[in-house]
Amino acid sequence: MNACIKLIVTVSIAALAVTAHAQAWSPQKNVEIIVGSAPGGSNDKTARTVEKAIIEGKLIPTSMSVVNKPGGGSSIAFTYVNQRAGDPHTLLIGTTALLTNHIVGRSKLNHKDFTAIASLFNDYVVFAVNANSPIKTGKELAARLKKDPQSISIGFATALGSHNHIAAGMLAKSIDINPRALKVVAFKGSAEAITQLLGGHIDMVTTAAGNVSAHLAEGRLRVVGISANQRFGGALANTPTWKEQGVNLVYGGWRAIMAPKGLTAEQIAYWEGVLRKATDTPEWRADLAKNYWADDFVTSAQFTKDIDKDYNDIRSVLVDLGLAK
Repeated sequence: MNACIKLIVTVSIAALAVTAHAQAWSPQKNVEIIVGSAPGGSNDKTARTVEKAIIEGKLIPTSMSVVNKPGGGSSIAFTYVNQRAGDPHTLLIGTTALLTNHIVGRSKLNHKDFTAIASLFNDYVVFAVNANSPIKTGKELAARLKKDPQSISIGFATALGSHNHIAAGMLAKSIDINPRALKVVAFKGSAEAITQLLGGHIDMVTTAAGNVSAHLAEGRLRVVGISANQRFGGALANTPTWKEQGVNLVYGGWRAIMAPKGLTAEQIAYWEGVLRKATDTPEWRADLAKNYWADDFVTSAQFTKDIDKDYNDIRSVLVDLGLAK
C-alpha cells in the first residue's frame, strides 16, 4: 500500500470515528425533571429518587435538577414540557394525569403529545383517616358511605379526575353507591391534603402509601384500606387490602419518565439505558420498599401501547364520576 492510499485510509477511518462519536448522543447541559405538583407528594418523591439514583450513579455527564410546576392538575407542567419539542434535556414525571386531564377536557394535551421513555413503578392508593376518626376499618368506611356519601369529605391531589379521585370513585362503585355522590376536595399536592386531614378539616385522604407511612408510624393517621393485590410491609403490615375486606378494588397509578415529542431514537435509547441502570441497584430497590412502590419497569415501545389501553379504561371510570361523556 503506497503512502497516498495509506493517507486516504487513515482519513476515512478518522472520519468514521468522528461520525460514530457524533451519533452517540448524551446530555450536553443541565437536565430538568419537571414535576406537576408541589414538593412533598409522591410525584415529587419520584423525581428526587430518580435524580438521586442518576447523579449518585454518575449515569450522565451533566447535572440534573428537579423543577416543580404545580397547578391545573399538572397541566402547567405538561404545557411547559410540550413547548420544548425535541429537547432531550427536559424530562417529565409522567402520571395518569396525562390521560385524565385530556379526557375531562382540562387540557388539549394527551400522552401522544409526549415521548414515553419508561414506566418506573406502580403506586397503589391507600385510604387514610385521622387517628381520632371514629372510622376504624374499611368496612366501617363503606358502611358510612352507603348510609350517606356526603358524610365523608375526601381529599386528594392533584385535581378532580386524578388517579386518587378515580380510586375513591372505584370504591364507591364497588360498594354500590353512585360515584358522583361523593364529597370530594382536590388539592395541588398530597402533602397539602394530608395537612388538612391532620388538622381535621377533611375526613379522609386517598393518596400514595409512602405519603402517609411516617404519620401512620407516629400514630397520627390510620389507613383503613389499600387498593393493592396484597398487603404492604413496614408500618402498613397490619393494614388489610380492600380485597381482604370484601371489596373488589385493586388500583394504582403508574409513575413514568416522559419527554417532549420529537426525540430521536438514539436519545430515547439513551434515556432508556440510563433509567434501566438507575432502577437496577440495591439503593433503588430500597427506595421502592421505603415508599411502598411496586416495581413495573417497562421501556418505551411497550409502555406506549400500555398507555393507549389505560386511556380507554380510565375514560370509562371518569364517565361514572360524571367527569367525561
